Amino acid sequence: MTQLTEETFEKTLQSFIRSDQIDLRDVSFIDPYGMVGLLEIGELCMLEDIKKTILLPRSTEVLRYLERMDFFASARRYFSLEPMFVPTPAAGKAADSDVLLEITPVERANDIHYIVGKVEERAQAILAKHLRYDSRAINGFIVALSEICQNIVEHSENKGFVGIQKYRFPSLGKNIVKIAVMDAGIGFRKSLSSRFRLKNDLEAIEKALLHGASRHEDEGRGHGLAAVRRFAEQWQGRLSIRSGTARLSLIPKWARGKERELNLQNFPGSQINIILPEVASS
Repeated sequence: MTQLTEETFEKTLQSFIRSDQIDLRDVSFIDPYGMVGLLEIGELCMLEDIKKTILLPRSTEVLRYLERMDFFASARRYFSLEPMFVPTPAAGKAADSDVLLEITPVERANDIHYIVGKVEERAQAILAKHLRYDSRAINGFIVALSEICQNIVEHSENKGFVGIQKYRFPSLGKNIVKIAVMDAGIGFRKSLSSRFRLKNDLEAIEKALLHGASRHEDEGRGHGLAAVRRFAEQWQGRLSIRSGTARLSLIPKWARGKERELNLQNFPGSQINIILPEVASS
């Protein structure tokens, strides 16, 4: 395995279930989804009092990026790391970094305030400069991020993580921003099962994302994900939500992938990935 992203996540899950180790030695690229996914696997292992080993990438560049994203700060809690990575000055936070948000835990409402504040601090420099977002789009981005994080606090009953990074997307010829938000909590189906009869995880995700369903009967509740969907569609973004054994994706014309996937390896909680492209110049 040379990449650790949403596209390789299923393979990562399978290999980790079968082995006490996950071998990342040949990995040359890892994005926020890959990093956050590993940490959520670690969270599940910790709940079962299991500590597995990660064989770290040989690539110094990848190691420095993991350090820059604060991955090791959480990973050391969950895994044994071989060989032990010693940070170097080059791994420090660069002033001109394209990181909107390092890998950050989400457990309480205060975490959301910190996350929003940190992203707001960097959004103008990154979203306006590289994605050509105006103030309205940036505000929409902040609201969507806040809604996703709020879902973790309100519904997951477990710890979550979020990470955001800007990249250059060669095949598209544009800049993109990747947002990964995950938790290993109860998931959509269990969350909604008190109000709805659901035949599978995919139907539960569809209820929440496409129809604004919530486990709360209060009027006005359950519209957080619908707001996220509207924002992603408005800015031609790619949005995917994985929960349990299913994934539902909203795929714009420039992207590819399956819209609906069933019978995936069971994984608790919710795993959300958003990719936002640069706005076309007028």
